[in-house]
Amino acid sequence: MTGLALDVLTKVIAVDRLQPLVPVRLVGGLLTLRLIRNPGAAFSSGEGFTFVFALAAAAVLIFVVVRLAPRLGHPAWAVALGLLSAGVAGNLVDRLFRAPGVLRGHVVDFLELPHWPIFNVADMCITSAAALIMVLAVLKNIGIGGERYAREPRGASGRAGSDSSRGEVDGG
Repeated sequence: MTGLALDVLTKVIAVDRLQPLVPVRLVGGLLTLRLIRNPGAAFSSGEGFTFVFALAAAAVLIFVVVRLAPRLGHPAWAVALGLLSAGVAGNLVDRLFRAPGVLRGHVVDFLELPHWPIFNVADMCITSAAALIMVLAVLKNIGIGGERYAREPRGASGRAGSDSSRGEVDGG
């Protein structure tokens, strides 16, 4: 809830205080506040498919709540899914309640770094969730339930009777 609240609050402040064609440079230009309304997805792609993004966001939230949250068994996975849900919900709120209308609303973006697309707090939550999920699942081999998967030794793939081919889990 904190990520969603922070996203909504910062967007309300940005819309109230920033002018679309008047960027505010901060920290020697490292951060620029530049208000835009994005009808598309990342990098403003898919501008004609706003309703699809809204429906996909709703589906992601439902999947996380119904299928993934009940399986949570590790605190870092809870943080990752919380960040993901906050980010998806933050941009979905814009798609549902901002102009030009329900399922067609444009997402408010206002944070800009040099050589980077303009983004918002919801985008930061989604990106942080993706990074944390990669660390947990790929680098640490920790499943959503807290189980730790044994790594297959290098060169062991393709061996007959390999334990990893049967999906066995390391109890440690």
